[in-house]
Amino acid sequence: MAIGRGRDFAALLDELISEDNEYAGGVPASLNSLDYLSVAEELHSGRINFTDRRAQVEYDEHQSAGPVEPDTKIVEPPPAPPLTTDPDDIARELGLSQAIEPKLLDRLRREFAFRNHPDRVPAHLRANAMMRMQVANMLIDEAKRGKFKPRGAGEARA
Repeated sequence: MAIGRGRDFAALLDELISEDNEYAGGVPASLNSLDYLSVAEELHSGRINFTDRRAQVEYDEHQSAGPVEPDTKIVEPPPAPPLTTDPDDIARELGLSQAIEPKLLDRLRREFAFRNHPDRVPAHLRANAMMRMQVANMLIDEAKRGKFKPRGAGEARA
């Protein structure tokens, strides 16, 4: 297609149609497009006969052939168990420690949300994912305020 400033829209359209005909193997554009008026005339002429009885016969013939069994069985993996909502486990998963920069905390929050957001997990795990997100957000907010204290073994969270 030649590009030029002095061309009008009609010339461009004609050129596109001719290129389309060449691409379609030289078949005229009238054969490529659907003429709705001629289809309507055919339907109203009575030459096309499609009745409820004919549809029922076609359906019965298809049903009498029997169901087609697939050659291979698709085995779905067992559903993943829900992840823990224990704050200590989530803090360990986040990698929270006593002193972390706020920028790093923001990155940890985004990465955790990317992996665990309720919209990104299967439907049966959404309630669990929502609780995990709430706990992770609470822990990260505590760390930002400087109130996060990692627990040692046997310590209880206040």
